[in-house]
Amino acid sequence: MSVLAVGCCGAYCRTCPAFQSKACKGCKIGYENGEREISKAKCKIKVCCINKNLRSCSDCDLYDDCDTIDNFHTKKGYKYEKYKQALSFIRQYGYDAFLGIADEWKNAYGKYP
Repeated sequence: MSVLAVGCCGAYCRTCPAFQSKACKGCKIGYENGEREISKAKCKIKVCCINKNLRSCSDCDLYDDCDTIDNFHTKKGYKYEKYKQALSFIRQYGYDAFLGIADEWKNAYGKYP
C-alpha cells in the first residue's frame, strides 16, 4: 500500500501527472529522506502532518477539532468537500479500502460505493 498516494488533506494523488512522472512536489515527497525541509513549506496542513509523522489528517487524534483542516475543507469548491469525504472514509474504513476505491478514479476525488 502506498499512502504517499493520499495527500495530507485527503486528495488522491495517483491521478496527477506530476505524481505519475515522479516530478511531484506535493505533501510528502522528499521530506521522508531529507531532500526537502519542512521549515520551508507553506501549507499548514502539510507542516502539521509531517511534524506529527502522520500519513494524513485522518490519522490525527485532533481531527474533529482542527481549525486548519476545517478551514481548508470549507473553502468554496466541490473538491474541498470531496477531500473531506476522503478523510472521513479513511478514518472509518482505512487506507486499503480507500485506495481500493480511489484506484478507479480519474481525478483527485471520486465516487464511493
